[in-house]
Amino acid sequence: MQELKIALEGTPRNVRFCPVTAAVNRSLRELEGCVLIDAARGAPVPYQAESTPGGTRIHWIVDSLAPGQHAEYALEPGDARPAGPGVKVKPDGDDALRIEIGGKLFTRYLYGGDAAHPCLYPLRGPFGAGVTRAYPQEALPDDSTDHIHHRSLWVAWGDVNGSDNWSEQEGHGRVVHRYFDAVESGPVFGRVVALSDWQDAHGTPLMQDRVEFRFYNVPPSFRLLDVDVTLYAGDDDVRLGDTKEGGVLSVRVAQSMEGRRGGRIRNAHGAVTEAETWGKRAAWCDYSGVVDGHTVGIALFDHPSNFRHPTYWHVRDYGLMTSNPFGLSFFEGQGHDGTHVIPAGANLTFRHRILIHAGDAATGDVRDQYLNWAFAPAPTIVE
Repeated sequence: MQELKIALEGTPRNVRFCPVTAAVNRSLRELEGCVLIDAARGAPVPYQAESTPGGTRIHWIVDSLAPGQHAEYALEPGDARPAGPGVKVKPDGDDALRIEIGGKLFTRYLYGGDAAHPCLYPLRGPFGAGVTRAYPQEALPDDSTDHIHHRSLWVAWGDVNGSDNWSEQEGHGRVVHRYFDAVESGPVFGRVVALSDWQDAHGTPLMQDRVEFRFYNVPPSFRLLDVDVTLYAGDDDVRLGDTKEGGVLSVRVAQSMEGRRGGRIRNAHGAVTEAETWGKRAAWCDYSGVVDGHTVGIALFDHPSNFRHPTYWHVRDYGLMTSNPFGLSFFEGQGHDGTHVIPAGANLTFRHRILIHAGDAATGDVRDQYLNWAFAPAPTIVE
């Protein structure tokens, strides 16, 4: 294959272990036996090729760029053996997938049993401990047992054509796993695409979803994953009702991180505490606290392309943090109605990134990590 040169313009900020992607006019077969070379170092960079409806794309992680710094790469024939174990995704029993980064467990995707919806559990942070609550997936001494439907990290909504697909109270609906469209391991990321049916309490179909996870191979000092949620209406309209009981993406933090136990909530505007952040709009929200003697945090990012960006946050001192773009009557007051209808045959997509970091939002570099995702460095092909 003829050498392909790629230029990368930095951002106004420091870039640190940032995933980037470039469209290349090459087939996957042509890329076999090719390496990506960092011109400044003369060294290979792990990359991952992907066939998409728009053509072939390659993905890699930029270790470091100073503000405004320019970088150059060459895609050329060479020894394409991957460096290190990367991200491995594999079955773990009959109703789970195991995701390992650098040979160590990061999380599992749990999609069976009696749970009302699939979830990711555990989510291990930079010091190896989980940053989400164990209950009800696992019984730990002295763990809180309220809100059984708060299952680590999950997608759910409390009013779908009148059906409660959020709680696990009597009469609740379910999100039922159908199949995987993709289960992939790789040197840059692992990828899981799961499709599920949303049903009411009687098993009547309401809508379908497609949730795509990308788990990035970044250093163990932090973790990055993307979660893209697409909701599909079938033959009938889907009404997503105005309620605070729901989250397009939700997390329940570990008990020791809760605001009522000394944890700290912070959003993109610098607001802190439940009182300042609940029902407020922000591009991101972060929850940090102490787990096993270390301060750690988890941030949820809302992409600028998302419906009603910046989203509203349903975030509580007892450990819940959800992105909620529909509960306007609760957040803005009477006279507001956040109900949204997905027309029959249409869909609605939400893009998110999750950052699990050491320290609080400031020391965890949450602001710049968000901006370098929302306004990522842009590679260009040099002819």
